[in-house]
Amino acid sequence: MAVNYQIRYASHPADFKQYDTQRIREEFLVEKLFVKDQINLVYSMYDRYVVGGALPVNGELVFETIDPVKAGHFLHRRELGIINVGHTGRVKVDDREYTLQNKEALYVGMGDKLVGFFSEDPSRPAYFYFNSAPAHKAYPDKMVTLADAESVEMGSLETSNARTINKLIVNSVVDTCQLQMGMTMLKPGSVWNTMPPHVHSRRMEAYFYFEVPEGQAICHFMGQPTETRNIWMHNHQAVLSPSWSIHAAAGTSNYIFIWGMAGENLNYADMDMARIEDIR
Repeated sequence: MAVNYQIRYASHPADFKQYDTQRIREEFLVEKLFVKDQINLVYSMYDRYVVGGALPVNGELVFETIDPVKAGHFLHRRELGIINVGHTGRVKVDDREYTLQNKEALYVGMGDKLVGFFSEDPSRPAYFYFNSAPAHKAYPDKMVTLADAESVEMGSLETSNARTINKLIVNSVVDTCQLQMGMTMLKPGSVWNTMPPHVHSRRMEAYFYFEVPEGQAICHFMGQPTETRNIWMHNHQAVLSPSWSIHAAAGTSNYIFIWGMAGENLNYADMDMARIEDIR
């Protein structure tokens, strides 16, 4: 068993303009989240946000602490959001255990000491994607299913962005300190997400793409609205989005993505829209 981590440092938008393709990928793309019997994560200097993945196959994967948090256990001053994007699995939190089916979420509050991941069937493992942010108060753990989510229909087939936004770990559903997570599902025939794009200077964000069909890809757009860049991404990959950056994408097929964010407030609608005709 192993918990592996990388640290990613913050970038100034003026410096970002000079980055080539390789540098953009090194700084913002999280390529390998799921490795058999490992926990892999990135500790980001954007709001001290963590993105990661756990793939338990041969028994329990224990989420041990990492050096950057400087604490005896990972959730000493943090909260955690977990979404299962694989087959049925279980999450053990101290003396409690939660069974998560595909696309079900679990919020784990500050102060819990033990987090363990299991797959019900090693031949059909669970894939646990998770985000974490610093916390100031201990809120109760809570499971959230798609039936519990606050769901909104957005876009249209005419503009290739008909989608369902499922707000899973948001303050209208779960009490959190600053962490918010949800899942956006594009309908067949639609490829654009978050269009028109926006920035939110009071929060950073991370996107995780999954159920991208074999042989298909996602073109993720980032940067300031008048100075954009792109990253080509594949299934089970994530990307960090600074507060000054848009976060939008088009795929060569429809797909699903998980958005997670943290920052100064819990106001989901706090965003500065960019007009499509102004994007450069």
